[in-house]
Parts: sequence; C-alpha cells; structure tokens
Amino acid sequence: MGSMAPSVVFSPGELADALGALRASTPLVQVLTNTVVTNFTANVLLAAGASPAMADVPGEAGGFASVASAVLVNLGTPNSEQRAAMAEAVAAANAAGTGWVLDPVAVGSLRVRTDFALGLRDLTPTVIRGNASEIMVLAEAGSGGRGVEATDTVDSAAAAARALALRSGAVVAVSGEADLVTDGTRTVYVHGGSKMLTLVTGGGCALGAICAAFLPVVKDPLLAAVAAHAFYSAAAERAAAASSGPGSFAVHFLDALHALSPADLAATAVLS
Repeated sequence: MGSMAPSVVFSPGELADALGALRASTPLVQVLTNTVVTNFTANVLLAAGASPAMADVPGEAGGFASVASAVLVNLGTPNSEQRAAMAEAVAAANAAGTGWVLDPVAVGSLRVRTDFALGLRDLTPTVIRGNASEIMVLAEAGSGGRGVEATDTVDSAAAAARALALRSGAVVAVSGEADLVTDGTRTVYVHGGSKMLTLVTGGGCALGAICAAFLPVVKDPLLAAVAAHAFYSAAAERAAAASSGPGSFAVHFLDALHALSPADLAATAVLS
C-alpha cells in the first residue's frame, strides 16, 4: 500500500508510539489457544517484541493471569480442561484489571464452543477479534461460517460488530480484506495485509495474540487493536513481497514482524 491516508481517529505517530511502547516494555502475554497454532503464535509474539506464556492448565491459569500483562483466549480446540483453564484466567484477569482478548474461532454450528463463547462475551472482554461470520454469531445476527472460514463479508458484519461492541463493552475487530475495528461509536478500517495469511496455519489466531500484546502499552483499547492490525498488515505486505509461496511467507513474516520499526509502521499503515 502507499502512504497513510488521513484517519478520522488516529495519527501515524500514535501507531508508531504504540509499537515503540510495546518494544520497550516486552509485555508478558498469557496465551490460551488451540493446539494447531500454539508454536506459530509464540513465535509471532517473540518476533513482535512481546513475551509469550502458554499457561493453560487448570489450577495454574488463574494464578498466571493475575500477573500477566494481557491474556488471549482462543477457542480453536476448546477441550473441557482448557475451557476450565480459560474460565479461571478470565476471572483472574477481570479481578486484576488485566485486558484480555476473546477469539471465538468457528462459533456457529459447533455448539460447545458457541455456548462457551456466548458466556465469555458477557464477562467483559477488552477486545473481541474474529472473522465476519464469527462476529455475527456473537452479536446473535448470524449462524456462522464454514468451519474456521467466514461466509460473510466485513461490510455485512459492520452493524453487528458495532452492536456487539456496545453490548459487551469490548472493542470488536473483524478481519477481512480491510479489517474493521470499532468500539461501537468510533470505527476504523485498516487496509493492506496479504491473502498469504490465510494460507498459513495460525495467521488469524496469532493476530489475536498481537492485539493482546498492545493492550497493556496504550490506554485506549481501540488504539491498541488498530495498532495491532496495522502492524500485522504492514508485516504481511513486506513478507508477501519477498515470498514465493506460503512456506517462505511464514518465514519472511516472522522476520518482518521483528524488523518493522515504529517509523516503518507510521510510513506504511493505511487507515480510513
């Protein structure tokens, strides 16, 4: 993408400052995520400048959440033990005033995770991140996509996203060709990125972890989510330009997350 378009909400300098603050503080992100993406998510957080901790065992998850900088709850493979750990972590995070991200993977036709996600929705997540179909299910405005794939567009989910944000109190982020991020009253579109992210296992799930990493370093959760998406999109674009396919993209993407500077982010992010 070209230089940054004028944003009605955030400036390039605010995005740069957010990334600089992340790198300066190395936030400790507790990750309760699915078994398919655990390794990739940890590597993405390390490359970005955060510190990952995959503490998802009942009896430990709550204690860890009380000292973590932020928490990610991803429902990709929610077995009963992990659901218990997630409930512990969310309760502890809320008690400690720690921000947490809900990623409602594949909710809709799969009842166990859908019922669990609807319960978590009402426990004051700081950010809810998903694809258009997942967000519409949590807003009770849709029936879900095809597995982890969206069958709805970002534009068709926009009203549901704003309604979900107002109902839950969370910032809601909808991933797509242009990502929509809203707190119910303010809405920002983040442009750019690469379709290669959809060909790498964990491309969307790890974005939830990056949203969590930005939460403790800025006061405004909307800015945190927008900065996370802009940073991710900029790194994906840089990686795609150097790649010949999904395998080399994954390697270049980790390198780009590590190399992208605050000045790079300010120069390349495109918001509207």
